[in-house]
Amino acid sequence: MTASARLTDFEAYLRFEKGSSPATVRAYLADVRALVSFAGARGQSIAEIDLAVLRAWLAETTRRGAARTTVARHVSSAKTFCAWAAREGLLADDVSTRLQAPRAHRTLPAVLSTEQARTLTDAATRRADPADPVSVRDRLILELLYATGIRVGELCGLDVGDIDDGRRVLRVIGKGDKQRSVPFGVPAAAALTEWQQRGRPALVGPTSGAALLLGARGGRLDPRTARRVVHAATAAVDGAPDIGPHGLRHSAATHLLEGGADLRVVQELLGHSSLATTQLYTHVGVERLRAVHRQAHPRA
Repeated sequence: MTASARLTDFEAYLRFEKGSSPATVRAYLADVRALVSFAGARGQSIAEIDLAVLRAWLAETTRRGAARTTVARHVSSAKTFCAWAAREGLLADDVSTRLQAPRAHRTLPAVLSTEQARTLTDAATRRADPADPVSVRDRLILELLYATGIRVGELCGLDVGDIDDGRRVLRVIGKGDKQRSVPFGVPAAAALTEWQQRGRPALVGPTSGAALLLGARGGRLDPRTARRVVHAATAAVDGAPDIGPHGLRHSAATHLLEGGADLRVVQELLGHSSLATTQLYTHVGVERLRAVHRQAHPRA
């Protein structure tokens, strides 16, 4: 089989066996294509990829100025591919077991203050015109993202049947096709009711299917549209950082922890597989304390 056919098989493995998200599939495929091309330029086929080739490929990536996070993803892509290739008999053994990813610099995410978040959602409520279904939808986008901390892809993937109005809970399909239940509050419930009664019926069409959130032409909402809505809304809030949907997710997690929520509970709500990922938000709280201390204490 050709290298192209092998990569098609690898793509099928990522999609259907591993359950990777579309974004992960695209990234891993791009990385592995680059690896196979690099090996080919050295006169080596997939079967001849070894640890030396992997390290040379990563060194070349680093030499070109790639960020540590990019190099780390390349390592993850290579490890996934080599483990799969070894199981499929394309490699004699998994040559990537000794490959190590560089530690990524952990940067603190930009978040809204609780007052800025309140200003954001209050403004969206005022702008929501029952006669304008798009403005009703945009209010719901902001309310749900902040109320639940779900990812933008999870938001756009919601179907009408994923909403439990009585218990105020969303059924969310996250990374790796893992399902979780996420509660939402009264303001988001009000925005959802208005959307279901006034907004969605005005936009629904032949291409809507079961999608909860719709674009202006009636199809399932595109994540790019949701990002534009969030950026535009936060830009109108004085002093707020320029954030997108993931910034609202960061803000929701930070405010939950600052309000006394247990770290394990926040991990479950966000759908993090590792508690270490959730712990990043505790650092945000500490940084805020330090910033206030520096500003207010006479001997800071």
